[in-house]
Amino acid sequence: MRGATQYNEPGVFMSFEESAEELTKNVASLGFDLNRLTASKRLLVDYVHIERSEIEETGEYDLEGLFIRLGNAIDSIGAKRVVLDTIESLFAGLPNPSVLRAELRRLFRWLKKKGMTAIITGERGDNSLTRHGLEEYVSDCVILLDHRVANQISTRRLRVVKYRGSIHGTNEFPFLIDERGLAVMPITSLGLKHTVTSQRISTGIPRLDSMLGGKGYFRGSSILVSGTAGTGKTSVAAHFVDAACRRGERSVFFAFEESPSQVIRNMRSIGIDLQQWMGKGLLHFHAERPTVYGLEAHLASMEKSINTFKPKVVIVDPVTNLSSVANEADVKAMLIRLLDQMKSNQTTTLFTTLTASGGSLELTEVGMSSIADTWLLLRDIEIGGERNRGLYILKSRGMAHSNQIREFLLTNKGVDLIDVYVGPSGVLTGSARMSQESQERDIESMHQQEIVRKKLNVETKRKALEAQIASLRAQVQAEEQELKKLTGQEKMRQNGVSKLREKIAGMRKEDENSGRRNR
Repeated sequence: MRGATQYNEPGVFMSFEESAEELTKNVASLGFDLNRLTASKRLLVDYVHIERSEIEETGEYDLEGLFIRLGNAIDSIGAKRVVLDTIESLFAGLPNPSVLRAELRRLFRWLKKKGMTAIITGERGDNSLTRHGLEEYVSDCVILLDHRVANQISTRRLRVVKYRGSIHGTNEFPFLIDERGLAVMPITSLGLKHTVTSQRISTGIPRLDSMLGGKGYFRGSSILVSGTAGTGKTSVAAHFVDAACRRGERSVFFAFEESPSQVIRNMRSIGIDLQQWMGKGLLHFHAERPTVYGLEAHLASMEKSINTFKPKVVIVDPVTNLSSVANEADVKAMLIRLLDQMKSNQTTTLFTTLTASGGSLELTEVGMSSIADTWLLLRDIEIGGERNRGLYILKSRGMAHSNQIREFLLTNKGVDLIDVYVGPSGVLTGSARMSQESQERDIESMHQQEIVRKKLNVETKRKALEAQIASLRAQVQAEEQELKKLTGQEKMRQNGVSKLREKIAGMRKEDENSGRRNR
């Protein structure tokens, strides 16, 4: 079907079990329209009915009639691909298996000579890949399909047993069958060859951006948010999705615990409207219970959703729920493969994981901490009969980040991170922090009042001293004036005495002159 629709190579589908009408109905569920393909001569369906009761064996026989019928079908549409489904019907209808094997070998050589790419389906045998052991010497490529059930979970798997002339993977690959056909997801990791970028994208929480060097996560990195139940892991993921959608980037939210409507309703309580992004085609929810199918089928389903929606941000919430269908090692291996795929596409991935209460908070149940680039830890802090949330960054590769704990508040306007009180008694949050801050404010107020009182006292003494100094200065000035006055008076007295003496001296001279005349 894909050869005709995607590569423009016509094909012949020869069925020994299903009629053309039955086949058309069955493959319609896989998204193929056989009527349209046959009408456009890109596909020819030929039903060969073989009924053992209708066959009468006389002498030797061969498959020459099948050759002629198949050759005519190939030539009529110029086919490049051929399917024979299923070969067991030939063995069941024809009694001589040795002759049939020889004829089938001749058929395979004939198809190869005509340049046909042929697929022959067969049922698995007890001790061989097919019931009649044809694959060992007539086929160039053998693909084994397996459907197994473990812990009541069924998983379809595919394995390339051999492929002549080509290097190929030998591991088992899980695959899904849905409305779009078959989807195969490699079980092995893609390796450590992905490119990286220094571009940073916001976490959606401004204070958390500041804690991560002021710029947020690296694009294409992996983020792990761990914590006990109810600490706000999904809220951190919702902020990241909301920020991505505001940038016009597509996001896929894989929910293994809550339905999309439940996540949307819960996030509205903290002021995040995810419904608007779904309406704009920027957000896609993929919600399933982990027990719906096996771990590898989950991986294939997730990969299919990612390839279809092509997001820039992927959320997996929570990964610990996958432990219900597989052990820790298998879950970690599955997540590594998913993460390698995301890194190769430069898709930023955020995982949430539940930490068991009472255990070490720095251990995750599925061992994700070692492969995460950034690890945020949310924890409950119980003080004075009250539980509050705290957040700190355990690691963030390639960037400077805060090593301090922040109180994690869920408000009607989203997540808010505030400084905690760190004192002699440890870290205080919630009411204890507010009480301690109130006490510190009271102490600070008392100190300020004491400072004001002392300032007033000093000011009063200063003014008293200045008044005293002014009084003394006035006294000095008065005494200086008195001294100046006395000095002036003394000078006037001395001048008067001097004049009197001069007058007396003059009078004496006159007396002496008068005495001389009288003699």
